[in-house]
Amino acid sequence: MAARPPSSILLVIRGPIARSDLPGLCERVCAALTAAAPAVARCDVRTVPADAVTADALCRLQLAARRTGCEVRLLGASRELRELLDLMGLRDVLPADDDAG
Repeated sequence: MAARPPSSILLVIRGPIARSDLPGLCERVCAALTAAAPAVARCDVRTVPADAVTADALCRLQLAARRTGCEVRLLGASRELRELLDLMGLRDVLPADDDAG
């Protein structure tokens, strides 16, 4: 009997994120998603700043996840990061699993 893939995995995204970090970050996350094949990837973003590079990185991760049939959900997003995502019209694209900040 084949093992079922996990329904979710936890990814810890550490910040700050430089624009030059984006390709490597996406590559590592894609490898983890391909290996685990979860339905949901919960991304702990407690240490990332609320800036455009972080928003770009999270959008790229969501796009990569959706290509594998997965969904990214944020954990521990700061109030500032949630407000930035809301301002950018990305609140529905990058939903949060909690209201902690």
